[in-house]
Amino acid sequence: MSDGLTPLERRIAERLHARVGAMESDLAAFVAIPTGTGHEGGLARFRAIMAARLAALHADITEIPGEPKPSWIVQPGQAVDAPPPPCLRAERRAERRAEGADFPSVLITGHLDTVHDPFDAFQSLTRISPTRAEGPGAIDMKGGLVIMLHALEALEAEGVDVAWTVLLNSDEEAGSLHSAHAIRAESRRHDIGFAMEPSLPDGSLVLERLGSATFRIECEGRAVHAGRDFVHGVSAVNAIAANILAAARLVDLEQGTVVNIGPLQGGKATNIVADHALAWGNARFRDAAHEALVEQGLRALASAADAPLPRTRVQYESNRPAKPEVPAVRALAEELREIGAILGEPVGFGKSGGVSDGNLMQAEGLPTLDTMGPRGGNLHRLDEYIDLDSLGSRAAMLAIALSRRGRVP
Repeated sequence: MSDGLTPLERRIAERLHARVGAMESDLAAFVAIPTGTGHEGGLARFRAIMAARLAALHADITEIPGEPKPSWIVQPGQAVDAPPPPCLRAERRAERRAEGADFPSVLITGHLDTVHDPFDAFQSLTRISPTRAEGPGAIDMKGGLVIMLHALEALEAEGVDVAWTVLLNSDEEAGSLHSAHAIRAESRRHDIGFAMEPSLPDGSLVLERLGSATFRIECEGRAVHAGRDFVHGVSAVNAIAANILAAARLVDLEQGTVVNIGPLQGGKATNIVADHALAWGNARFRDAAHEALVEQGLRALASAADAPLPRTRVQYESNRPAKPEVPAVRALAEELREIGAILGEPVGFGKSGGVSDGNLMQAEGLPTLDTMGPRGGNLHRLDEYIDLDSLGSRAAMLAIALSRRGRVP
């Protein structure tokens, strides 16, 4: 480390590098808790652990009830009547004015849920090299939560007074439909935002994200016996197939527009002409104008309620607005890059077609860096991995950035 850091910042970095073993132990413990979206037993256990750790930092702990989501969004295999999970909110108040300075309040978000089956064999953290380990949710995003906890604990140990709020939801992997209201409301109360999503595999920060929307196409037909009366049947499956192909024509990769459909549902037996069929889809877009084109194109597939069979209905829910690069986020990213260079953690800048809760935060006017987690890759796969050698440096990056927005001893 060089003179690019203050003595306090050097101590913070040294403290966090000394805690890497503890970070790895926490990571192994967290990964071993099954927290697939909707698995409330594991999620509640993990939520309690996080609440206890954050309460020890003199944060006020509350739970924000989740809001219901539209029933049509529930896909095959998902629980229809599952209660909305709560958000865990931890707020540490600080003296925001000192010696004429007005210190900003910081919102840090993360998610407790993963995409992994809580009953699958992939249930633990396994080291596959001296610097890499695999495990469910290791990088998305339990590694980021470990970094966040240790960064905040290091600041507390050094007596740095920062006004922060941590908001942890349990439905991010399903679109944050239950928790979006809480994320948006908290974003309006704060001055700067960090989300603990993983960095890109090379350590780059994502400065720009596409937006996302969810939709469902529903077709109604007429059921008949396929052998005896086929001519009088109207196949909803054929209609859904035609609509899927029509929706696919909305894809425009040059403009960053993606329309993807799956899963599908339709028909009861091969000898019955299907009278009902459903297709769920996801759209990605670069800005509000391109989202409007997608929504218009999808809604154009719908028929009038009294139209002849087959009839088509389209439902659409805008999920996360696009997250463009803005000057305030670029400036914050440049600061993180400078800190990373001093710590020996190269930081580049990139874009992503993926979405995060950072989309919601920035949509409320909160400048947000949403890839503050460690390096890793293969998200949502059975070989999901984390680069363990990034834990200390990425935690130090976060802690130093936070210390510059607080009152130091």
